[in-house]
Amino acid sequence: MTRTHRRAWGALLLLGACTTDTSDNAAGEQGTAPLTAAVLATPSAPPPESFAGNASCLSCHARQVEQWSRSTHGRAGGVPGSATNDVPVIAPFSGTPIRFADATVTPRQRRGRYEFLLQREGEADTAFVVDGVIGGGHMAGGGTQGFVTTWTDGTVRFLPFDWSRDGRTWFCNTGTRSDRGWQPIRPTMRLAECGDWPPVRILGDEPRFSNCQSCHGSNITVQYEARDGRWRTQVATYAVNCESCHGPAARHVRLMQQGSTGADIGLEALATGDKERSLATCMGCHALKTRLATGYTPGAPLTQFYSTALSQLGDRPFTPDGRTRTFAYQEGHYASDCYRNGGMTCTSCHDPHTQGYRTVDGEPIPGRTDDRQCTSCHASKRDEPSRHTRHAPDSRGSRCVSCHMPYEQQHELGQAVRYGRSDHSIAIPRPALDSALGLVGACRSCHVTRSVRELEAQAARWWGTLKPHDRAVGGVLAARGVTDVERATPLLLEPRSTHAMAQVAGLGEWLERFATPHMERVPAEFEERARRLADSPDLDVQALAMALLHLTRGHVGTIRRELTTRLAAAPDAATRDALRRRWATVLGGVGDAARDAGRPGEAVAAYRAALEVTPDAAPLRRNLGLALAAQGDWGAAMRAYQHALQIDPRVPLGEVNLGLALEQQGNRAGARAAYERAIAGDPTDAAPYLNIGTLLLREERAAEARPWLEKALARDPGLATGHFQLALVFVQAGDLARAERSVRRALGRDPTHAEAARLLDALREARQER
Repeated sequence: MTRTHRRAWGALLLLGACTTDTSDNAAGEQGTAPLTAAVLATPSAPPPESFAGNASCLSCHARQVEQWSRSTHGRAGGVPGSATNDVPVIAPFSGTPIRFADATVTPRQRRGRYEFLLQREGEADTAFVVDGVIGGGHMAGGGTQGFVTTWTDGTVRFLPFDWSRDGRTWFCNTGTRSDRGWQPIRPTMRLAECGDWPPVRILGDEPRFSNCQSCHGSNITVQYEARDGRWRTQVATYAVNCESCHGPAARHVRLMQQGSTGADIGLEALATGDKERSLATCMGCHALKTRLATGYTPGAPLTQFYSTALSQLGDRPFTPDGRTRTFAYQEGHYASDCYRNGGMTCTSCHDPHTQGYRTVDGEPIPGRTDDRQCTSCHASKRDEPSRHTRHAPDSRGSRCVSCHMPYEQQHELGQAVRYGRSDHSIAIPRPALDSALGLVGACRSCHVTRSVRELEAQAARWWGTLKPHDRAVGGVLAARGVTDVERATPLLLEPRSTHAMAQVAGLGEWLERFATPHMERVPAEFEERARRLADSPDLDVQALAMALLHLTRGHVGTIRRELTTRLAAAPDAATRDALRRRWATVLGGVGDAARDAGRPGEAVAAYRAALEVTPDAAPLRRNLGLALAAQGDWGAAMRAYQHALQIDPRVPLGEVNLGLALEQQGNRAGARAAYERAIAGDPTDAAPYLNIGTLLLREERAAEARPWLEKALARDPGLATGHFQLALVFVQAGDLARAERSVRRALGRDPTHAEAARLLDALREARQER
């Protein structure tokens, strides 16, 4: 399965100089005194040597390993052609070309390897070897298979050519380019429409790159090796192995080999954990997550590294009642009554080793449509199901999952490639509401010819007044279209609920729709409701409420003292740090959104507030520098970049941003020195090479600029600006033929590049005149 690109709230974006490419970053300069001066501790995670590998489990747990090996986790990925690979390549690597408007890609097998051969006019043929297969087309709602290759810098990257088992077609994700979701590849499509072209997404949770974290495989680590000037990627297996769920097993294996009979078995017994711990085991991969810290490995406390709830902010992937609006995984589970008011976990219905279905008592059942996975808890619906379903007993409409867990196409992906996923919020069908929220809904998915009004009337006749929503869900639903802040506040800020997911949604809406830094007037109920939400036992609700108070009223002495007191009152340092990371992430997200919207003043205020919570956050300081630069305050921006580099000199794009600030101040020598320091820090990054080439070109030193631009393009061939600048070099050298080839490459990467289009027209005219 190929995960779609998303813009996560609070993502720390590293903006690459003259390029339009992005990966994770941030910036800042301290404003008022911080709420805390404590340095955030690096959360601990199990080291590589604490993992033993699947083979170590086999001698004692042969049955479970055998069950796992046949499961979708055991067959989640592999190395094609490997003797240990149980994942068939379902995509046709038969030599039949995939045709784009401006390129041909041929999936083929050669000398025992799978590869994609890329051919474009005017460019050398390039073969991308498939080093890993991701997915086997297993999923019932639409199975896909993707492929990864080892890039020149040592990272392992997703190729943009995916296979749909259901559609029997190659497709690519256009989400970050033309925003048309997943599209079958057709001869009318340009290669640049594929959002992952050139390959940008890596395996491993390294914030400098776009990535899918470490979910598509096991024990994935990616580290920069300064000695070699390359990244080192390690993947235990492209399958999801035992330790992905159970955590590191080396100590457990050692104790068992020594014959230990004590209570300490060297491994957490997952079956004895509470529902929160059980869900965290699965949600490490089966949820959209906001990164709070890097370095997570299985067995580490998920809440120290990620937030699952804060992913609701920004583009709002969920509806107010927890169903998927754009794209998500199974985190709708957190919104279900079965979880919130019961003890339902993932393993209540799914066997953790076979991934087969079962009852709450562990009895295996044939498949997802077997009602016993529900009636083993809801016994009153078991004997005469038609009294509840109002459908014939053996019909599809009488199956529990048909109404309460319908498959819904992931909207962000479009409709061209099937990718439906079951709704894990286990919602009550409400035809009118479903339609109003943009969902097909359970009733309409079967009764396609009936109007929403007819279906709503039928539901009322059969079931009367439906169970009311939780008050937080109801409030967010009622606030839709309410523009008056006084009326919206009690609807969006609902402290009496126990529905944390809906409370986050309400707080997020208030933050996005009404909050501005240092508000002098707020509704009478605002502060009291926000305070009570800050008392929530849920870390995400706490942090979001405190961030909202901080942003809007943090300039008021009483509020500021209260925030300081609340922070100090955390039960332990780990909880305090987890709270601070969430709090600063929210405020950093406000800053990012304001900067993207062209409001740098608000962005500066939000970043400075975030730095009052985490003063040592180099990414926030870099983003503050970007906001200050957008205001034209290059001196302050430069100081912010320098401060960030003092905290963390290991991020070369900090030097790139500093170089841009120095250029704006006329200090070209200082700028070049900064770019060269960036290259020394990470010679695999294209941006500093591009910027040195651009700087030399501006100084009319085209011959000197050329090798720098070529080095940038060797590292990132997708840099349209780099190809355009190289075309200018050839123009100055009088080599118009090579200039035209370069400018065509620029337009092949970015068809909207206006300057490149004008240059191409000029070169055509020059050729005709000859």
